[in-house]
Amino acid sequence: MPVYVRFERPGGERGTGLLEGETIAVIREPFWEAAERTGETVALAEVALLPPTEPRSIVCVGLNYASHLHGRPVPDPPTLFFKPLSSIAGPGDPIVLPTDAGRVDPEGEVVIVIGRTLKGASREEALAGVFGYTAGNDVSARVWQRGDGQWWRAKGSDTFGIFGPGIVTGLAHDAVELTTRVNGAVVQHETTAALIRDIPEIVRYVSAVMTLVPGDIIYTGTPGEPQPLDPGDVVEVEISGLPPLRNVVAE
Repeated sequence: MPVYVRFERPGGERGTGLLEGETIAVIREPFWEAAERTGETVALAEVALLPPTEPRSIVCVGLNYASHLHGRPVPDPPTLFFKPLSSIAGPGDPIVLPTDAGRVDPEGEVVIVIGRTLKGASREEALAGVFGYTAGNDVSARVWQRGDGQWWRAKGSDTFGIFGPGIVTGLAHDAVELTTRVNGAVVQHETTAALIRDIPEIVRYVSAVMTLVPGDIIYTGTPGEPQPLDPGDVVEVEISGLPPLRNVVAE
C-alpha cells in the first residue's frame, strides 16, 4: 500500500514523496492523479515530516461511534463542525494545552483525504473521490465544549488539529483499524466497520452542501471515551498501513 508524505529538508525546502522503509522517494506535485518519481531519494532520518496535505477545508464528524454516544440517541442530522487551518499540527509537534482550558482529551480518528473535486456526489462518486486515509487527533477541551455555544475553541485551538504522518492508499473503507495510545497504554481501539455513518456517506453528505477539493480532509469521529491529558504525556494515534502519529503534551 503506497504511503505519501510531505517533508522539510534541513534548509527549509519542502517536498513530497513515497515512504519506503527508512527512505523517501521524491515525487512531483500535484500527485493526486499519478505519483511521478523524480529519481531522487532522501533518508527519512534527515528530514522532518509535515502534515501530509495542505487542506483548504477541515471538516469533522462528531458522535459517529456507538461507543462514544454512551446510550445517547444517534444525532439526526449528523453532528459536523469545522477546524480552522490555524489548528493544524503534524508529526512530532507538541500538543499545547491552553491556559484555563480545564480537561483536554485526545481523540484518535481515521481521517479521509480527498483526491478529486467533489460536489453533489453520489455514494459511489464519493468513495471514488477518496484518495486515502491518515491518522488524526481531534484534541478537545471538554469544559469549553460543554459550556460554549459553539466548539470553536474546544476543537479549534492551536495544535488541536493534528494529522499524519502520511497518507495511506488502497485500504477498504470499512476495514481501517484505529488505535490510540497514551504513554504506551491503549486507550482507544476500533475499526471503521463500526462507524455509524460510513465513509462514503460522510463524503456524500458533506459534498451535498460544499465543494471538496484535493487535499481537503474529513475527521470521521472517535470511538470510546479517552482519558484526559497531562503535560508530558505521549500520545500515539495509529491507523492501518501507517507508522504512529506521535505527539507530546507540552510541559
